[in-house]
Amino acid sequence: MAIPQQLEPQQGQVVTKHPPEAGKRRLIVALDVPTADAAVELVDRLEGSCHWLKIGLELFTVAGPGIIEQFVTRGHSIFLDLKFHDIPNTVAGAVRSAAGLGVGMMTLHALGGPAMLAAARNEMEKLANPPELLAVTVLTSMDAAQLGAVGVAASPGEAAERLARLGMEAGIQGFVCSPQEVATLRSITGSAGVLVVPGIRPAGSALGDQKRVATPAETLRQGASFLVVGRPITQAASPAEAARQILDEMAAAL
Repeated sequence: MAIPQQLEPQQGQVVTKHPPEAGKRRLIVALDVPTADAAVELVDRLEGSCHWLKIGLELFTVAGPGIIEQFVTRGHSIFLDLKFHDIPNTVAGAVRSAAGLGVGMMTLHALGGPAMLAAARNEMEKLANPPELLAVTVLTSMDAAQLGAVGVAASPGEAAERLARLGMEAGIQGFVCSPQEVATLRSITGSAGVLVVPGIRPAGSALGDQKRVATPAETLRQGASFLVVGRPITQAASPAEAARQILDEMAAAL
């Protein structure tokens, strides 16, 4: 999978790609809708303003693998966000099956531990062109109070850093984190790491159930590889126009 390059061009490098077009390869629109028909309608309304689509638990549960095939056939890349978390053997089988669907990226929980992460990585190493495995660190809906309620005394930033280091030790180089942890995780992964960042909110947008958020430009400048945007686009009167506004904001950072 082609991963976007770092934001700063090398000295003397001529950047010819139009910034909004470059942003289209780094913007992932979350199809968090209840039916396959709603997903297809939403993608139609996006009018080609994005390349990547996120299919999560809600849509995959109702539509199954067929919805992935449908969008791959239309030329989209798929970020399958099912956050696998189970015993190592089960997760290894799950990522093997998901890879067979033609997705470009998929998630599993870093909290599954080193044996689970290594088992998933080992399955991907058997493939000629594997999708990117992304270990989810701390959900963007979690703050210190939520972590404390489940017995985690660390702050969200500390927990994310520890889980990213755990993932790196298990051979994982892709992570999902909030905008607030991007700079720290980029320092851990180096330029080879793939950081996919939800919790993106353009200035003035409602936070919803998100706790740790930032704007598109801020997040890219911190070192994000991809931005995941849902409701600010999907619940807009014109999803295509909302996406274009975000691409314009991304262009300021790119």
